[in-house]
Amino acid sequence: IIYSWVINEFPSFVAEDSRRFISQETGNLYISKVQTSDVGSYICLVKNTVTNARVLSPPTPLTLRNDGVMGEYEPKIEVHFPYTVTAARGTTVKMECFALGK
Repeated sequence: IIYSWVINEFPSFVAEDSRRFISQETGNLYISKVQTSDVGSYICLVKNTVTNARVLSPPTPLTLRNDGVMGEYEPKIEVHFPYTVTAARGTTVKMECFALGK
């Protein structure tokens, strides 16, 4: 399966860049340093590449706080690696790691 995200309305797909990342392991969308342009309604699209079947999630709104209060988070690393990764020579292996907090 392939995960992608739509913002506001189809076919306005979220483009991955230095601030946005879509995990192909979990389907999660990660946005760092949220900006006004990120505000909107997000829908996850899951596509089965074999059957071309598609499923859409319900919309999830992203809004900005305007009260000036930022949450304080202790630094933590999100790692979900298996103990062993087996791969055929010449193939690509993708492992995901995320840092979160201040």
